[in-house]
Amino acid sequence: MKSSRLLHVGLLTFFGLGMGASWAQASSVNLYNWYDFIAPEAPKDFEKETGTPMVLDTFDSAEVMQSKLMVGRSGYDVVVVTSSTLPNLIKAGVLKELDGSQLSNRSNLDPGILAKVAHNDPGNRYAIPYLWGTTGIGYDVDKVAAVLGTSAPVDSWDLIFKEENIAKLSQCGVAMLDSPGEIIPIALHYLGLPPDSNNPDDYAKAQALLLKIRPYITYFDSSRFITDLANGNICAVVAWSGGVHDAKVNAERAKNGRQIAYRISREGSSIWVETMVLLKDAPHPEQGMNFINYMMRPEIIAKSTNYLGYPNGNKSAMPFVDEGLRNNPDVYPPATTLATLFPDQPLPLKTERIRTRVWSKVKSGT
Repeated sequence: MKSSRLLHVGLLTFFGLGMGASWAQASSVNLYNWYDFIAPEAPKDFEKETGTPMVLDTFDSAEVMQSKLMVGRSGYDVVVVTSSTLPNLIKAGVLKELDGSQLSNRSNLDPGILAKVAHNDPGNRYAIPYLWGTTGIGYDVDKVAAVLGTSAPVDSWDLIFKEENIAKLSQCGVAMLDSPGEIIPIALHYLGLPPDSNNPDDYAKAQALLLKIRPYITYFDSSRFITDLANGNICAVVAWSGGVHDAKVNAERAKNGRQIAYRISREGSSIWVETMVLLKDAPHPEQGMNFINYMMRPEIIAKSTNYLGYPNGNKSAMPFVDEGLRNNPDVYPPATTLATLFPDQPLPLKTERIRTRVWSKVKSGT
Protein backbone atom coordinates (compact mmCIF):
# COMPACT_ATOMS: atom_id res chain seq x y z
CA MET A 1 0.00 0.00 0.00
CA LYS A 2 0.61 3.24 -0.68
CA SER A 3 -0.19 5.65 2.13
CA SER A 4 2.74 7.46 3.64
CA ARG A 5 0.79 10.04 5.59
CA LEU A 6 1.13 10.43 9.33
CA LEU A 7 -1.69 9.33 11.62
CA HIS A 8 -3.55 12.34 12.97
CA VAL A 9 -4.14 12.63 16.71
CA GLY A 10 -7.75 13.59 16.09
CA LEU A 11 -8.43 10.31 14.30
CA LEU A 12 -6.85 8.37 17.12
CA THR A 13 -8.95 10.20 19.67
CA PHE A 14 -12.21 9.68 17.82
CA PHE A 15 -11.82 5.97 17.28
CA GLY A 16 -9.99 5.17 20.50
CA LEU A 17 -7.59 3.25 18.20
CA GLY A 18 -9.08 -0.10 17.90
CA MET A 19 -9.41 -2.83 20.41
CA GLY A 20 -10.80 -0.97 23.39
CA ALA A 21 -14.12 -1.43 25.17
CA SER A 22 -16.07 -0.37 22.08
CA TRP A 23 -14.61 -3.35 20.19
CA ALA A 24 -17.14 -5.62 21.87
CA GLN A 25 -20.20 -3.60 20.84
CA ALA A 26 -22.78 -5.95 19.39
CA SER A 27 -23.62 -3.95 16.26
CA SER A 28 -20.37 -2.14 15.50
CA VAL A 29 -18.36 -2.24 12.29
CA ASN A 30 -14.77 -3.23 13.06
CA LEU A 31 -12.56 -1.80 10.31
CA TYR A 32 -8.92 -2.77 9.74
CA ASN A 33 -7.23 -0.22 7.49
CA TRP A 34 -3.93 1.35 6.57
CA TYR A 35 -3.14 4.20 8.95
CA ASP A 36 -4.76 7.48 7.99
CA PHE A 37 -6.20 6.02 4.80
CA ILE A 38 -9.75 7.34 4.99
CA ALA A 39 -11.27 10.79 5.26
CA PRO A 40 -11.83 11.34 9.01
CA GLU A 41 -15.43 12.44 8.52
CA ALA A 42 -16.48 9.37 6.49
CA PRO A 43 -16.70 6.82 9.34
CA LYS A 44 -17.99 9.48 11.69
CA ASP A 45 -20.81 10.36 9.28
CA PHE A 46 -21.62 6.66 8.80
CA GLU A 47 -22.09 6.30 12.53
CA LYS A 48 -24.32 9.39 12.67
CA GLU A 49 -26.44 8.21 9.75
CA THR A 50 -26.87 4.57 10.75
CA GLY A 51 -26.34 4.56 14.50
CA THR A 52 -23.75 1.81 14.01
CA PRO A 53 -20.52 2.52 15.91
CA MET A 54 -17.26 2.40 13.94
CA VAL A 55 -14.16 0.86 15.50
CA LEU A 56 -10.82 1.29 13.73
CA ASP A 57 -7.62 -0.67 14.01
CA THR A 58 -4.67 0.15 11.73
CA PHE A 59 -1.65 -1.49 10.15
CA ASP A 60 1.41 -0.19 8.34
CA SER A 61 2.40 -3.16 6.19
CA ALA A 62 0.54 -5.66 4.03
CA GLU A 63 2.54 -8.47 5.61
CA VAL A 64 1.27 -7.61 9.10
CA MET A 65 -2.31 -7.40 7.84
CA GLN A 66 -2.13 -10.66 5.90
CA SER A 67 -0.56 -12.64 8.72
CA LYS A 68 -3.23 -11.48 11.16
CA LEU A 69 -6.07 -12.44 8.82
CA MET A 70 -4.56 -15.84 8.05
CA VAL A 71 -4.66 -16.79 11.74
CA GLY A 72 -8.42 -16.15 11.82
CA ARG A 73 -10.76 -14.89 14.53
CA SER A 74 -9.33 -11.39 14.19
CA GLY A 75 -12.59 -9.73 15.24
CA TYR A 76 -12.57 -7.50 12.15
CA ASP A 77 -15.49 -7.14 9.79
CA VAL A 78 -14.17 -5.04 6.91
CA VAL A 79 -10.52 -4.94 5.90
CA VAL A 80 -8.76 -2.76 3.33
CA VAL A 81 -6.64 -5.16 1.27
CA THR A 82 -4.18 -4.46 -1.55
CA SER A 83 -5.40 -6.35 -4.59
CA SER A 84 -2.12 -8.27 -4.98
CA THR A 85 -2.77 -10.01 -1.64
CA LEU A 86 -6.25 -11.16 -2.66
CA PRO A 87 -5.24 -14.49 -4.27
CA ASN A 88 -3.60 -15.74 -1.07
CA LEU A 89 -6.53 -14.66 1.08
CA ILE A 90 -9.08 -16.17 -1.31
CA LYS A 91 -7.17 -19.44 -1.51
CA ALA A 92 -6.98 -19.60 2.29
CA GLY A 93 -10.77 -19.17 2.58
CA VAL A 94 -10.42 -16.02 4.68
CA LEU A 95 -12.83 -13.85 2.68
CA LYS A 96 -16.61 -13.97 2.37
CA GLU A 97 -18.06 -13.79 -1.12
CA LEU A 98 -19.98 -10.54 -1.47
CA ASP A 99 -23.73 -10.70 -2.03
CA GLY A 100 -24.46 -8.26 -4.86
CA SER A 101 -28.07 -7.90 -3.73
CA GLN A 102 -26.80 -6.12 -0.61
CA LEU A 103 -24.62 -3.68 -2.57
CA SER A 104 -27.05 -1.30 -4.22
CA ASN A 105 -24.26 1.17 -4.98
CA ARG A 106 -22.08 -1.30 -6.89
CA SER A 107 -23.27 0.15 -10.20
CA ASN A 108 -21.20 3.24 -9.42
CA LEU A 109 -17.92 1.33 -9.81
CA ASP A 110 -15.54 1.97 -12.71
CA PRO A 111 -15.43 -1.05 -15.07
CA GLY A 112 -11.78 -0.31 -15.92
CA ILE A 113 -10.70 -0.49 -12.28
CA LEU A 114 -12.86 -3.57 -11.70
CA ALA A 115 -10.99 -5.21 -14.59
CA LYS A 116 -7.64 -4.46 -12.93
CA VAL A 117 -8.85 -5.99 -9.65
CA ALA A 118 -10.17 -9.02 -11.55
CA HIS A 119 -6.57 -10.03 -12.29
CA ASN A 120 -6.38 -11.02 -8.62
CA ASP A 121 -10.09 -11.56 -7.88
CA PRO A 122 -11.60 -13.34 -10.90
CA GLY A 123 -15.18 -12.30 -11.39
CA ASN A 124 -14.83 -9.57 -8.74
CA ARG A 125 -16.46 -11.90 -6.23
CA TYR A 126 -14.68 -10.90 -3.03
CA ALA A 127 -13.40 -7.34 -3.25
CA ILE A 128 -14.73 -3.85 -3.92
CA PRO A 129 -12.30 -1.22 -5.29
CA TYR A 130 -11.64 1.56 -2.77
CA LEU A 131 -8.73 3.86 -3.65
CA TRP A 132 -6.04 3.23 -6.23
CA GLY A 133 -2.91 4.81 -7.55
CA THR A 134 0.19 4.50 -9.64
CA THR A 135 3.93 4.47 -9.10
CA GLY A 136 5.66 7.17 -11.11
CA ILE A 137 8.06 10.09 -11.04
CA GLY A 138 7.70 12.96 -8.61
CA TYR A 139 9.95 15.94 -9.21
CA ASP A 140 10.78 19.55 -8.45
CA VAL A 141 10.09 21.31 -11.75
CA ASP A 142 12.67 24.07 -11.36
CA LYS A 143 15.44 21.92 -9.91
CA VAL A 144 15.14 19.26 -12.62
CA ALA A 145 15.10 21.93 -15.33
CA ALA A 146 18.22 23.49 -13.81
CA VAL A 147 20.27 20.30 -14.18
CA LEU A 148 18.69 18.68 -17.25
CA GLY A 149 17.05 21.56 -19.09
CA THR A 150 13.42 22.23 -19.85
CA SER A 151 13.24 19.21 -22.19
CA ALA A 152 14.10 16.72 -19.45
CA PRO A 153 12.26 13.40 -20.05
CA VAL A 154 10.09 13.68 -16.93
CA ASP A 155 7.43 11.50 -18.54
CA SER A 156 9.82 8.62 -19.16
CA TRP A 157 11.70 6.09 -17.07
CA ASP A 158 14.74 7.28 -19.04
CA LEU A 159 14.90 10.07 -16.47
CA ILE A 160 15.81 7.51 -13.81
CA PHE A 161 17.24 4.50 -15.64
CA LYS A 162 19.60 6.30 -18.03
CA GLU A 163 22.87 6.88 -16.22
CA GLU A 164 23.58 10.21 -17.92
CA ASN A 165 20.29 11.61 -16.56
CA ILE A 166 20.30 10.29 -13.00
CA ALA A 167 23.99 11.22 -12.61
CA LYS A 168 23.05 14.86 -13.13
CA LEU A 169 19.95 14.58 -10.96
CA SER A 170 22.07 13.22 -8.12
CA GLN A 171 23.43 16.75 -7.72
CA CYS A 172 20.06 17.75 -6.23
CA GLY A 173 19.04 14.37 -4.77
CA VAL A 174 17.15 11.30 -6.01
CA ALA A 175 15.05 9.03 -3.79
CA MET A 176 13.31 5.75 -4.46
CA LEU A 177 10.62 3.76 -2.69
CA ASP A 178 11.95 1.03 -0.43
CA SER A 179 9.66 -1.43 -2.15
CA PRO A 180 10.96 -4.33 -4.26
CA GLY A 181 7.41 -5.19 -5.26
CA GLU A 182 7.15 -1.80 -6.96
CA ILE A 183 10.62 -1.02 -8.27
CA ILE A 184 11.74 -4.38 -9.65
CA PRO A 185 8.61 -4.95 -11.78
CA ILE A 186 9.05 -1.43 -13.18
CA ALA A 187 12.69 -2.18 -14.03
CA LEU A 188 11.66 -5.45 -15.70
CA HIS A 189 8.96 -3.67 -17.71
CA TYR A 190 11.42 -0.96 -18.76
CA LEU A 191 13.72 -3.69 -20.11
CA GLY A 192 10.86 -5.18 -22.12
CA LEU A 193 10.49 -8.14 -19.77
CA PRO A 194 7.34 -9.37 -17.96
CA PRO A 195 6.91 -7.41 -14.71
CA ASP A 196 5.73 -10.63 -13.04
CA SER A 197 8.46 -12.78 -14.57
CA ASN A 198 9.44 -16.10 -13.02
CA ASN A 199 12.69 -16.31 -15.00
CA PRO A 200 15.81 -15.86 -12.80
CA ASP A 201 17.71 -14.50 -15.84
CA ASP A 202 15.23 -11.64 -16.08
CA TYR A 203 15.89 -10.70 -12.46
CA ALA A 204 19.63 -10.73 -13.13
CA LYS A 205 19.05 -8.17 -15.91
CA ALA A 206 16.90 -5.98 -13.64
CA GLN A 207 19.56 -6.21 -10.95
CA ALA A 208 22.24 -5.07 -13.40
CA LEU A 209 20.14 -2.08 -14.44
CA LEU A 210 19.44 -1.03 -10.86
CA LEU A 211 23.04 -1.52 -9.71
CA LYS A 212 24.20 0.70 -12.55
CA ILE A 213 22.16 3.63 -11.21
CA ARG A 214 22.56 2.75 -7.53
CA PRO A 215 25.50 5.17 -6.91
CA TYR A 216 23.24 8.09 -7.81
CA ILE A 217 20.32 7.23 -5.50
CA THR A 218 20.40 9.29 -2.30
CA TYR A 219 18.24 6.92 -0.28
CA PHE A 220 15.45 4.34 -0.32
CA ASP A 221 12.44 5.19 1.83
CA SER A 222 8.65 5.13 1.51
CA SER A 223 7.73 8.22 3.53
CA ARG A 224 10.73 10.54 4.04
CA PHE A 225 10.56 11.69 0.41
CA ILE A 226 7.36 13.65 1.05
CA THR A 227 9.03 16.20 3.31
CA ASP A 228 12.30 16.21 1.38
CA LEU A 229 10.64 16.84 -1.98
CA ALA A 230 8.47 19.60 -0.53
CA ASN A 231 11.48 21.27 1.13
CA GLY A 232 13.89 20.94 -1.78
CA ASN A 233 16.19 18.35 -0.20
CA ILE A 234 15.67 16.08 -3.21
CA CYS A 235 14.59 16.92 -6.74
CA ALA A 236 13.26 13.58 -8.02
CA VAL A 237 11.71 10.44 -6.58
CA VAL A 238 10.17 7.19 -7.79
CA ALA A 239 7.08 7.16 -5.61
CA TRP A 240 3.36 6.71 -5.26
CA SER A 241 1.06 9.32 -6.76
CA GLY A 242 -0.57 10.19 -3.44
CA GLY A 243 2.77 10.66 -1.67
CA VAL A 244 3.87 13.16 -4.31
CA HIS A 245 0.50 14.87 -3.95
CA ASP A 246 1.22 15.26 -0.22
CA ALA A 247 4.60 16.83 -1.06
CA LYS A 248 2.91 19.24 -3.45
CA VAL A 249 0.34 20.24 -0.83
CA ASN A 250 3.07 20.69 1.81
CA ALA A 251 5.08 22.94 -0.50
CA GLU A 252 2.01 25.03 -1.29
CA ARG A 253 1.19 25.41 2.40
CA ALA A 254 4.76 26.40 3.17
CA LYS A 255 4.65 28.98 0.34
CA ASN A 256 8.25 28.13 -0.45
CA GLY A 257 7.84 28.63 -4.20
CA ARG A 258 8.55 25.01 -5.08
CA GLN A 259 6.53 23.53 -7.94
CA ILE A 260 6.11 19.80 -7.37
CA ALA A 261 4.79 17.61 -10.17
CA TYR A 262 4.05 13.94 -10.80
CA ARG A 263 4.15 12.03 -14.08
CA ILE A 264 3.26 8.51 -15.14
CA SER A 265 5.92 7.13 -17.47
CA ARG A 266 4.85 6.89 -21.08
CA GLU A 267 6.43 3.41 -21.21
CA GLY A 268 3.91 2.22 -18.64
CA SER A 269 4.06 1.61 -14.91
CA SER A 270 2.42 -0.24 -12.07
CA ILE A 271 -1.08 0.32 -10.81
CA TRP A 272 -2.24 -0.85 -7.42
CA VAL A 273 -5.76 -0.97 -6.06
CA GLU A 274 -6.75 -0.99 -2.42
CA THR A 275 -9.99 -2.91 -1.97
CA MET A 276 -12.56 -3.46 0.75
CA VAL A 277 -13.35 -7.05 1.72
CA LEU A 278 -15.61 -8.75 4.24
CA LEU A 279 -14.08 -11.50 6.35
CA LYS A 280 -15.71 -14.91 6.38
CA ASP A 281 -15.68 -14.91 10.19
CA ALA A 282 -16.78 -11.27 10.51
CA PRO A 283 -18.69 -10.85 13.79
CA HIS A 284 -20.99 -8.24 12.21
CA PRO A 285 -21.36 -9.17 8.53
CA GLU A 286 -24.59 -7.23 7.95
CA GLN A 287 -23.14 -4.01 9.38
CA GLY A 288 -19.94 -4.62 7.45
CA MET A 289 -21.81 -4.91 4.16
CA ASN A 290 -23.71 -1.73 4.98
CA PHE A 291 -20.41 0.10 5.48
CA ILE A 292 -18.95 -1.19 2.20
CA ASN A 293 -22.11 -0.11 0.39
CA TYR A 294 -21.95 3.28 2.13
CA MET A 295 -18.37 3.81 0.95
CA MET A 296 -19.50 3.23 -2.65
CA ARG A 297 -21.70 6.32 -2.54
CA PRO A 298 -20.05 8.84 -4.88
CA GLU A 299 -20.13 11.80 -2.51
CA ILE A 300 -18.71 9.67 0.32
CA ILE A 301 -15.74 8.06 -1.46
CA ALA A 302 -14.85 11.42 -3.01
CA LYS A 303 -14.06 12.75 0.47
CA SER A 304 -11.26 10.22 0.87
CA THR A 305 -9.90 11.04 -2.59
CA ASN A 306 -9.86 14.75 -1.77
CA TYR A 307 -8.22 14.08 1.59
CA LEU A 308 -5.53 11.67 0.36
CA GLY A 309 -4.98 12.69 -3.25
CA TYR A 310 -5.58 9.14 -4.54
CA PRO A 311 -8.24 8.40 -7.18
CA ASN A 312 -11.11 6.10 -6.28
CA GLY A 313 -12.73 3.23 -8.11
CA ASN A 314 -16.09 4.97 -8.46
CA LYS A 315 -17.00 6.40 -11.86
CA SER A 316 -19.92 8.37 -10.42
CA ALA A 317 -17.74 10.21 -7.89
CA MET A 318 -15.98 12.51 -10.38
CA PRO A 319 -18.28 15.54 -9.87
CA PHE A 320 -17.46 15.44 -6.15
CA VAL A 321 -13.68 15.20 -6.60
CA ASP A 322 -11.65 18.40 -6.33
CA GLU A 323 -11.15 19.90 -9.77
CA GLY A 324 -7.37 19.93 -9.49
CA LEU A 325 -7.37 16.16 -8.97
CA ARG A 326 -10.03 15.06 -11.42
CA ASN A 327 -8.55 17.14 -14.26
CA ASN A 328 -5.00 15.91 -13.65
CA PRO A 329 -4.21 13.10 -16.15
CA ASP A 330 -1.43 11.82 -13.90
CA VAL A 331 -3.92 11.30 -11.07
CA TYR A 332 -6.86 10.14 -13.20
CA PRO A 333 -5.15 8.76 -16.32
CA PRO A 334 -7.01 8.63 -19.63
CA ALA A 335 -7.94 5.22 -21.02
CA THR A 336 -4.88 5.14 -23.28
CA THR A 337 -2.56 5.53 -20.28
CA LEU A 338 -4.60 3.18 -18.11
CA ALA A 339 -4.10 0.49 -20.73
CA THR A 340 -0.30 0.70 -20.26
CA LEU A 341 -0.46 0.10 -16.50
CA PHE A 342 0.16 -3.36 -15.10
CA PRO A 343 -1.33 -4.51 -11.77
CA ASP A 344 0.69 -5.80 -8.84
CA GLN A 345 0.78 -9.58 -9.02
CA PRO A 346 1.67 -12.13 -6.34
CA LEU A 347 4.71 -14.26 -7.14
CA PRO A 348 5.48 -17.88 -6.29
CA LEU A 349 7.57 -18.14 -3.15
CA LYS A 350 10.68 -19.19 -5.09
CA THR A 351 10.48 -16.11 -7.31
CA GLU A 352 9.69 -13.86 -4.36
CA ARG A 353 12.91 -15.02 -2.71
CA ILE A 354 14.86 -14.16 -5.87
CA ARG A 355 13.31 -10.70 -5.92
CA THR A 356 14.12 -10.17 -2.25
CA ARG A 357 17.76 -11.13 -2.83
CA VAL A 358 18.00 -8.76 -5.78
CA TRP A 359 16.61 -5.92 -3.70
CA SER A 360 19.09 -6.58 -0.88
CA LYS A 361 21.97 -6.36 -3.35
CA VAL A 362 20.61 -3.19 -4.93
CA LYS A 363 20.13 -1.42 -1.61
CA SER A 364 23.59 -2.38 -0.42
CA GLY A 365 25.10 -1.52 -3.79
CA THR A 366 27.00 -4.82 -4.06
